[in-house]
Amino acid sequence: MGARYDSDVVAWASEQAALLRAGKLSQIDIENIAEEIEDVGKSEKRELASRMAVLLAHLLKWKFQPTHRGKSWELTIKGQRDLIVRRLNKTPSLKNALSDPEWLADAWFDARADASKETGIGLDIFPEDSIWTSDTILSSEFYPD
Repeated sequence: MGARYDSDVVAWASEQAALLRAGKLSQIDIENIAEEIEDVGKSEKRELASRMAVLLAHLLKWKFQPTHRGKSWELTIKGQRDLIVRRLNKTPSLKNALSDPEWLADAWFDARADASKETGIGLDIFPEDSIWTSDTILSSEFYPD
């Protein structure tokens, strides 16, 4: 089974699902199934972090490049907030990530880099650590001055 997992994960997944449905628990690939289940959670966290980084980058651009503010940035900020809140409502355990300093630091790191690339503003101008809390970031009323 291990070789099948390594050579064709899609076929392996179908085979494992069939074994589970048939109740053939002694034949399933427990270790790789456990790893795949853990990866689902990691994937959800990565998606949330990606959306948060996009939101943060736009908030940084909003704050540090006020002359370029426009409807597009406003719509991106609103859209990412809405998508994040929807994801948190569908998967409440993801709310734990919002209070994880390491998770937020990673999203902030990506946001700083993106904001710098997109604006041409030097990376050193953007604060190294998040200047907003998760609650502030997700507040529909918040647009930094």
